[in-house]
Amino acid sequence: MTIRQTVQVPVRPWYRDHCFNGTIIFPAVESMLLLAEAARKIRPDSNINTMQNVRFLKLLTVPDGIDRLSLIIEYDEKSDNSRNDFQLKLLSRIQFRKISRIKEHVQISFPNVPIMVSEIPIFPSDSPLQITAERIYRELVPFGPSYHTIKGSLQICGNIGWTTLQARAPGVPHIIEKEMGSPFLLDGAMHAASVLGQCLADFVPFPVSFAKRYILQPTLAGKEYSTIVTATSQTTEELLFDLWIIDSDGDLCETVTGLRMRDVSGGTIRPPDDLSRIPFHPLPRCGQDSE
Repeated sequence: MTIRQTVQVPVRPWYRDHCFNGTIIFPAVESMLLLAEAARKIRPDSNINTMQNVRFLKLLTVPDGIDRLSLIIEYDEKSDNSRNDFQLKLLSRIQFRKISRIKEHVQISFPNVPIMVSEIPIFPSDSPLQITAERIYRELVPFGPSYHTIKGSLQICGNIGWTTLQARAPGVPHIIEKEMGSPFLLDGAMHAASVLGQCLADFVPFPVSFAKRYILQPTLAGKEYSTIVTATSQTTEELLFDLWIIDSDGDLCETVTGLRMRDVSGGTIRPPDDLSRIPFHPLPRCGQDSE
């Protein structure tokens, strides 16, 4: 039986820094926190540190001047909960004059499987292309200061990019962050993937889905982390990435595999003409450019 629950989600002040094409967008990382919290309340034994088949189907816009979003969480109640992946969806309702329409934004499955992480790649020894965080947030990922998580420069060598991340603590953290970590760190790692993708492809990549996410230890706002992103495949319409977030002791905090990124602007947003381009290749091929 399909169950729907209406939830009122506070519009945090920092959401206004998360804009796409001039419109405030509810962050994908926040939607994962929201659905993980719902999963824990509905099924207290849910393993919210493991996700799979996550899909970001339609952008969820945040209208100006509101302090709460009225959203819907949908799930199927099954008789044998312990043997099934627990899938939840985040929906919204659009009210027209006579009818209403439901839009599906996010879908997540919380599987009952052990954590299995891929090996962290070795840093290339060649001199990398460097793109400063200042340029990234001015031109390539033009979010406001709350989401300026990349620090220093993003270094790129072939299909691999790496950089330092540090998240701000803009307000009261979400209660589920104690288990899942700060959403800003994963957001910053996806910024790095988008910039690497802009060097590989002639479009601005935006996350639309990923295969798996494993959280081994929660990240904390204020602390420095490293992220490594690798582009694993490329077509004319899509790039596929894996990413890792690592603490200062070299311990893995979380990893995402099979991150699919596409152009969701309909071709209206393109990488800058002077951004260095690199060919997709399974082995790193480095240049000496610095930006």
